[in-house]
Amino acid sequence: MKKLKERWGITSNFQIIIILLVFSVTGSLSVALAKPLMNGIGVTKELMNPIIFWSIRVFSMFVIYQVLLVTIGTIMGQHKFFWGMEKKMLSRIGLKKFFKE
Repeated sequence: MKKLKERWGITSNFQIIIILLVFSVTGSLSVALAKPLMNGIGVTKELMNPIIFWSIRVFSMFVIYQVLLVTIGTIMGQHKFFWGMEKKMLSRIGLKKFFKE
């Protein structure tokens, strides 16, 4: 736990529990919300090539996850941690220019 707290720059075990809870809820919720979103815009397995369908599904889960991570993290009082995590994730995929400090 000590290594994790140092790596993440947090001070208490309670913060670790909250952060892990936010990650788990966000991941599960992004998967759950992707299906109705895709059905709502008319993207279904039956109508599309499986490769295109799953590419769109994974991309939609990724976008939903990014939004939910900061939102749920903020609700749980860990905005600073999750906003930093978000900037790090997005900069790794080439969107660093949008986060000038």
